Amino acid sequence: MKHLRILFALALLIPALSVHAQEDESTEETDNTLRGQFEELERKSGNYRAKGIQYEVVKISELHKTKENVFDSIDAANKTIKDLSATITSNDAEIESLNGKLQETTNKLNSVTEEKDSISFFGMLISKGTYNLILWSIIFGLLLLLLFFIYRFRNSNFLTQQAKSALAELEDEYQNHRRRALEREQKISRQLQDELNKQKK
Repeated sequence: MKHLRILFALALLIPALSVHAQEDESTEETDNTLRGQFEELERKSGNYRAKGIQYEVVKISELHKTKENVFDSIDAANKTIKDLSATITSNDAEIESLNGKLQETTNKLNSVTEEKDSISFFGMLISKGTYNLILWSIIFGLLLLLLFFIYRFRNSNFLTQQAKSALAELEDEYQNHRRRALEREQKISRQLQDELNKQKK
């Protein structure tokens, strides 16, 4: 019975306290954050003791209002999280696309650099250093062949000139021998004619 009286007294005090609290609330600037609303709820709540246990008495309308504000804040936070998640997903897709384009551009750049540093030789791409080595090897080989053919030509020309000279000498000797033979023959013919003339006399 004593406890019922205390509860009844507290029930009468709570509205008076809430009116006083509302007056304080109107005079002070309110903190609309969740923390501020809970602190305000704690400040407005009353307390009593029963059987050695302390209880807090909270106005149910204030509790519902704070609860709605909490759920509204959670909904807003969830919406923000969804929006941010969508933005992150969109950014990830864009980053993936940009990475793909970057890779493609890098491959094209490497290809262009390779083509710039290479030369097409018989349908194959080879480096400029290798191309220069092949080109100078071919030029050096052709130069060696040219020198070899010049040497062979000069050698053959020398032998030809020697053969022509020997042939000219041989022809001269033949002409001299023929002339001498003709002269001998004419001499013998005259001597024979002279002998025949002597015998006739």
